[in-house]
Amino acid sequence: MPYFLLFYDLVDDYVARRTEFRQEHLRLVREASARGEILLAGALAEPADRAVLAFRCAGRETPEAFAKQDPYVVNGLVKKWEVRLWNNVVENA
Repeated sequence: MPYFLLFYDLVDDYVARRTEFRQEHLRLVREASARGEILLAGALAEPADRAVLAFRCAGRETPEAFAKQDPYVVNGLVKKWEVRLWNNVVENA
């Protein structure tokens, strides 16, 4: 099954604004993880200007659907998002 990375470009005040939407966002992440779709997810630090979510799923439709319902995206904390196919060459499973 292929891997996809979902990249988020975050607004400058993301950390200050995320509190209101964080629990719903984390619920979606946990549900996708329980289904085996999301392998890793988190924001980059210093600065917290981007986030990356790694998916293993049949197609890009899964991370695209995730982004379209993510409260961070819906409520404007994400300036831009992009899904890219990832050619993973090493896996420690």
